[in-house]
Amino acid sequence: MIEFRWSKVDKRNNNTPIISDTEIDELAKIILGDYKPQLLQEPRKIKFEHFLESYLGANLYYRHIYYEENEGRILGVTSFNNREKMCLDTVKLKKNSIVLDFYVTEEGREGLELFTGLHEGGHLWMHQGVYARNEMQMSLFENDAELKPVTCCRKTDIENFGRKGGYKTAEQWREHQADYFASAIAMPGATFIPLVQEVLKSQGITDGRIIEDAGFDEYFLAIEMLPKILVDTYGVSRTAAYVKLRKCGFVVDQETVNKEKTQLRLF
Repeated sequence: MIEFRWSKVDKRNNNTPIISDTEIDELAKIILGDYKPQLLQEPRKIKFEHFLESYLGANLYYRHIYYEENEGRILGVTSFNNREKMCLDTVKLKKNSIVLDFYVTEEGREGLELFTGLHEGGHLWMHQGVYARNEMQMSLFENDAELKPVTCCRKTDIENFGRKGGYKTAEQWREHQADYFASAIAMPGATFIPLVQEVLKSQGITDGRIIEDAGFDEYFLAIEMLPKILVDTYGVSRTAAYVKLRKCGFVVDQETVNKEKTQLRLF
């Protein structure tokens, strides 16, 4: 496994990596090239459980994860140290464990299961420097004020890397990084971009993007047809596919186009 080594960190916020989406894309490409180069050569679904266990060295479990009713469902947990008590109530976990809630295994949620697993894998790979603790220090000095060596990712955290309004806290940035990692591993640019370009050309789209609110045909292509092709190809959820299309600029809205035109006139 290629280890995550990153010198740019926010020391004021638990050594949260300062890393751009483009840099995560490049790292994901390196990882996939090391893990299974075929994933960079043709569009296909990654076997995420094998990737987590055999490449990232995760201990993968499925459990009913406990959560407070007013706090929102927890879909995945990553434990960076041996743990007995956490947001899973009382359970023994080995170091570097990933736990997925049975909720994501229900019929129709296969894409959510894949994305949640890779999201937790992103935490495990990129955020050891944030969450992992020396076992002796943890047992002697850990208190409620410290950042615990575990992440509990709620439904609102998953597939949210396209959120509007930016990220205001270090925790939000870490969740974004894990989301973007999951997207970059599941739908690597090396195959994702050529595939989408090919579909757009086949539909007579010559400028490389769809204005989703320009008409019914554009809306259907952006919301239904393209995401379905990506779901069938990569095994992701429709939400993850659509957000990736927006993030890569393949799907835009008229408001965005108007802003671009305004900016061009200003120059």
